[in-house]
Amino acid sequence: MNTISIEDHNALVQAAYQARGYLAEEARDAAEMCAAATWHGNNTHNALKALHLDDLFGSKAGGCTPGAEIEVIQNRFSAAETWNAHKKLGQSVAIQAFNRAIELADRHGVGIVSVDNCFHYLWGGGYVIDAAKRGYIAYTNCTSSLAEVVPFGGKSPTLGTNPHSWGLPTQDAIGFPLCVDWATSTCAMGRVQQLKREGKQLPPMAAVDHEGNPTQDPNEVAALLPFGAHKGYGLSLINELIGAFIGGSLPSHRGRALPDQNEKNSTSFFFQIIHPEAISAGNFAMGRNQTKNLKAVIENILGPGNENAILPGQLEAQAANRSKQAGGLIFSDAELSELNNLASQLGMQPLNTGSLLSQ
Repeated sequence: MNTISIEDHNALVQAAYQARGYLAEEARDAAEMCAAATWHGNNTHNALKALHLDDLFGSKAGGCTPGAEIEVIQNRFSAAETWNAHKKLGQSVAIQAFNRAIELADRHGVGIVSVDNCFHYLWGGGYVIDAAKRGYIAYTNCTSSLAEVVPFGGKSPTLGTNPHSWGLPTQDAIGFPLCVDWATSTCAMGRVQQLKREGKQLPPMAAVDHEGNPTQDPNEVAALLPFGAHKGYGLSLINELIGAFIGGSLPSHRGRALPDQNEKNSTSFFFQIIHPEAISAGNFAMGRNQTKNLKAVIENILGPGNENAILPGQLEAQAANRSKQAGGLIFSDAELSELNNLASQLGMQPLNTGSLLSQ
């Protein structure tokens, strides 16, 4: 494994985005979120995945507009805002949306920002972990850039991988924020790409080939399957329907050529911030306060017989500690090779000269 400094990583990623026409601020936001994913061990949503998505569906394909400005749509609700992102880079939109939702929650106890005409924001966990570290309960879901998941009982991919992400401010109780973050497919397409790079197999019943038959070969994957059969399907469906309420259109058109110029093929975002004080009844048992109550409940769940159970967000926290100890972002040899190919294309020095440490 290899360690790259955050500064060198971000310089490369920012240069890659700016070479595609993105503003310096957008490129910085993208680089920071790619770094956050890698820092927390989520290499399926790192810079390679982000730039790959931009290649397939973003600035080169008309699905994302560098330099676009967000339009706030007027409504009658003081704690909720709706935005038209005009296909602005998703990472920049998500950062701004969560910051705004936090401002609303500070005022009203809860803040909601819904966004139409988006381009994928990549790893939802990064945003909710950041909000949780700032003391808030955070939630986001989005519709994915492409319909590549088969509904339960069906054969054709008409759903996105459609992630859900929750972050809870439990660091004072257990040392790190809880983070429940998942794609509603058995695995993300980024995981398929990672396994292809590493020459490894998928888990059973995660994907199907072009004939609709289950496959574990990442080179044969044509579509993904929802996790937990009907349960993952239901959660994926929630994203599609929330997106439909916001303004999102037909899933099978996202990321593809439109059959009609009046159709839409953009994604939709939903962000919610809850201030912990807003949901406190104040009547905690045994004289505990909210933080002590959180700690007591978690300790009870992990009581006798459950000492080895893993909490959501624990693996991310452990990965963050490994990154901290390594002094930077950890990449495999295959990932490093791709990053250095990118550096060469941009006329930059390879990352393994000076900034690379053996790990």
